[in-house]
Amino acid sequence: MNRLELIGISKQYPGVRANDGIHLKVAPGQIHAILGENGAGKSTLMKIIYGAVRQDAGQLAWNGREVQVFSPAQARALGISMVYQHFSLFETLTAAENIWLGLDQSLSLAEVTEQTRRVSATYGLHVDPVRPVHTLSVGERQRVEIVRALLTKPQLLILDEPTSVLTPQAVESLFVTLRQLSAEGCSILYISHKLHEIRALCHRCTVLRGGRVVGEVDPRQESNASLSRLMIGADAPALTARVGLAGAPVLRVAGLDLPQQDPFGITLQGVSLEVRAGEIVGVAGVSGNGQQELLAALSGEDPRAAAGSIQLFDQDIARASPRRRRAAGLHFVPEERLGRGAVPTLSLAMNTLLTRTEAVSRSGWIRSGQARQLAAKLIDSFRVKAPGPDAPARTLSGGNLQKFIVGREIDAAPKLLIIAQPTWGVDVGAAAQIRGELLRLRNQGCALLVFSEELDELFELCERLHVIAQGRLSPTLRVGQTTREQIGEWMSGLWPVTGSAEVADAQA
Repeated sequence: MNRLELIGISKQYPGVRANDGIHLKVAPGQIHAILGENGAGKSTLMKIIYGAVRQDAGQLAWNGREVQVFSPAQARALGISMVYQHFSLFETLTAAENIWLGLDQSLSLAEVTEQTRRVSATYGLHVDPVRPVHTLSVGERQRVEIVRALLTKPQLLILDEPTSVLTPQAVESLFVTLRQLSAEGCSILYISHKLHEIRALCHRCTVLRGGRVVGEVDPRQESNASLSRLMIGADAPALTARVGLAGAPVLRVAGLDLPQQDPFGITLQGVSLEVRAGEIVGVAGVSGNGQQELLAALSGEDPRAAAGSIQLFDQDIARASPRRRRAAGLHFVPEERLGRGAVPTLSLAMNTLLTRTEAVSRSGWIRSGQARQLAAKLIDSFRVKAPGPDAPARTLSGGNLQKFIVGREIDAAPKLLIIAQPTWGVDVGAAAQIRGELLRLRNQGCALLVFSEELDELFELCERLHVIAQGRLSPTLRVGQTTREQIGEWMSGLWPVTGSAEVADAQA
């Protein structure tokens, strides 16, 4: 008997058929991957299973019995838990309070706090239960979601991109946990764009394209290339080859010390780095180790840096505003798409105005027609799946919104691009497209600083790497002279403290 069976599930939205007659079977203890491009219908299907969305047609069978799931609370009562790609947390509450909301209310908050500490320690997913969610990074919020789901002791666990913010060692630890849950009879629906993870972990893989099932395979018998072809209907585009050598320094950060702004922040200590024209430098690290603070200092959101500690083309910008930095050629893509990279309720056309001023007159009037033209250009140039320039940002899938935001900044012809999590939650085809655009930008002489928790991405894109841990930045490492294992160790702050300059020189 199957744990879950979907029969002819369909869902129609205005202008798009998200799910079209989908059939799916998940056995007890099975780890079943759902693979597909952004916009293929994966998230809609998972929300139907979890009761957050109602299907237009089709049936769900749970443990051999047809059920109607009208709400997430009913799904949790059945034994279904879900970790969303876009989080469902109340920012003003603590991590423990958010977790408590989804649990049996017979438990006290103190009991939930203790269980949160125990489960997070057991699974290697560090969560401070008393921290308010608004102080957490994207990666830390994801850990809260995972721990909340595990505390419900589910029969079916739905995971949407669960490893995007974990070190290689933490991924292996999570896989051990998931295999243990599977051995205990828990079924797992696993959504990931990391094909090697699906091949290593999952027993079955259902592939969606355009809202329909186009194949079901044993991923252990497939290659990355064959899974990619099945998902996008073609081979992923090849990346642009390296052209030329790095030029003159564009960004210099020297001895940046920045005290934490709130009790849960990270203090930056002696951060130093350099990025040259025509070079991509990466910053690896587990989320919550100072990335947000360093990004805020570099983008101008936090103007407290000491004079001279941040220089752009040898000009001091430590106290400069974001607008002045953009005028000097620095553009920035934040890690949080909705809320910081784009205003959810505004149209794509109006969202271009966040960092682009072409459609704003000197007197401050918005030329809406020009804004719509720019948005249409970005939609076309970066192959964004959207109804048009007037579509609200929140209606786009995560990957398509990411392509639009990245495209908005690349199209501005920056001299320095600082980008955080460039392909987080993005499918193989879109990830290859974004990385290709970054490499093309580098080949045109732009300097790029890339923050990412995905090591494969950093090794694919970068010439040099730093690791950030506990507010400190490691010596630089040449990508060709290091390993993922070494980077994973350094993510714990275990690089040499004495003689660090010698390490940097040896690796440079």
